Amino acid sequence: MEYFTELGHIGLFLSAFLAATVLPLSSEVVLVALLLNGMSPASLVAVATLGNVLGALVNFALGYWAGVAVIRRWLRMSEAEFLSAETRFRKYGVWSLCLAWAPIIGDPLTVVAGVLRVRLLWFVLLVTVGKFLRYVVVAWMAG
Repeated sequence: MEYFTELGHIGLFLSAFLAATVLPLSSEVVLVALLLNGMSPASLVAVATLGNVLGALVNFALGYWAGVAVIRRWLRMSEAEFLSAETRFRKYGVWSLCLAWAPIIGDPLTVVAGVLRVRLLWFVLLVTVGKFLRYVVVAWMAG
């Protein structure tokens, strides 16, 4: 994480982007480190949100264009994890995308949204709101 912190805004963007995929990264750690170094909370929250939403769009595209078997293999998701995400998504509908920031369930939800062909506008809007609010809360708690 130190490498990302040394890159400032670019490092935060990269860590947020990669954290939205299945890589086990924590962009929150980079965000807090940069906040503690005196960087602007508003710009950091904006950069982290943008990177994280773009990473979620990669998951959406995988779900949209790849088959379920390919997705499970690429993302190392068990059938149970995929079915759980799909069940949760079908139960709560597009509103579940507000939870795309949540650990464990967030990434699979964004993939399932692609598989189920959720309208891109709704996807971007709801995912952005959820991820933005998460970063605002993290920044507020760090401050």
